[in-house]
Amino acid sequence: MPQPVPAAAPQHSSGSVFRQRWTDLVFVHWETSPDTVAHLFPKGTRPDVLDGKTYVGLVFFGMRELRLARGPAVPYGGRFEEINVRLYSVDAAGRRGVVFLSLDCSRLLPVIAANSLFGLPYRWASARCDRFEDRILYTIRRKSRECPHSRLWAAIEGEERGPNPLENFLTARWGLHARTRGRTLYWPLHHEPWRFRDAALLLLEDQLVRAATGLTVDASAPASLLYSQGLSVRFGRPFRIS
Repeated sequence: MPQPVPAAAPQHSSGSVFRQRWTDLVFVHWETSPDTVAHLFPKGTRPDVLDGKTYVGLVFFGMRELRLARGPAVPYGGRFEEINVRLYSVDAAGRRGVVFLSLDCSRLLPVIAANSLFGLPYRWASARCDRFEDRILYTIRRKSRECPHSRLWAAIEGEERGPNPLENFLTARWGLHARTRGRTLYWPLHHEPWRFRDAALLLLEDQLVRAATGLTVDASAPASLLYSQGLSVRFGRPFRIS
């Protein structure tokens, strides 16, 4: 059985591998059928569901202060904008996590390192974030032949608050499932509980979800749209599950 979805991170004894800070996050989610995306999950995992539905996420944010364990922040390569396409997973032991289908970022060094060392599907892209008081604009274009792109323009609204049950299911993810060199690994992570503000979608033009999943989503009508000012994150040592 899946474990409950705790709003606070469980304690892990695996130590720290990476530390980083995420800033100006915008979460966009759409409902989808578990059967539609089941083939995209690593061996030993399956789609996690809430009320019979699973979700595909498009998450925009700024990466800051990327560092190894307790070392100094990585110069140049430790600060960049990123957008990822993700699904939500659970394994046989009930551990809930995230499965990344693509991660586009504006620094080549992290792309090379994440692909070669950890098998994560990072892609090099031009990306930027512009903030205008309570308006936020993300633009990104992958540096590839197809050049899929995404552009989000959103208004940040209301007071900071905690998550509702759906938002907790989507964001209280205390690990990452990834297929690396023929093995499925689980990377535990820790951060403070999420705090959110509501967001209104002013514009979303996106080709990344379809490029990663084959799904066609209604960009104008996501099931959930959230903003977070950000938090600091610690990744523990990965361990094999399959």
